[in-house]
Amino acid sequence: MSLSWRCAVTLGRLVPAARPAVLVPSMRCSSTSTPGGSDSGLYEPEGIKEPWIPEYQPRADEHTETKRSRLLYQSRKRGMLENGLVLSTFASRYLAGMTETQLDAYDKLINQPSNDWDIYYWATGVRETPAEFDGEIMTLLKEFIKNKDRESRIAQPDLYEKFEDKAQ
Repeated sequence: MSLSWRCAVTLGRLVPAARPAVLVPSMRCSSTSTPGGSDSGLYEPEGIKEPWIPEYQPRADEHTETKRSRLLYQSRKRGMLENGLVLSTFASRYLAGMTETQLDAYDKLINQPSNDWDIYYWATGVRETPAEFDGEIMTLLKEFIKNKDRESRIAQPDLYEKFEDKAQ
């Protein structure tokens, strides 16, 4: 199978210099198909190793309110905008009313997968959800993502505003 490549020269990389910053040309290339025949648009070169990420260890005997606070924080600070918006608005809506079992399932869902894109693809239906994560919380998240009420979710909600309202 042959690969076709698209390349573009852009002015956008700043090079530090003794004088004012200088923009230099940089070349970016992306493949339009991958060697394995998949049309995912991602080309992963051979010989590149993923960094090792330690397996998530659930916290034993964590107080329920401490767990809720930790999960709220972890829902907001994902490291990628898409999941930060999705999970922070989801947590704002549902976290305060979750049972201990639901909190454990949500904890597992957002902390066990080593790649946040997996969570996003499962929740949006791009990829099939593995059986270990396909439960009540994932179903609730998938329904939430459909946004049937057409709510604006372009920013994370205020930190405790809705969370405290739901707890009362």
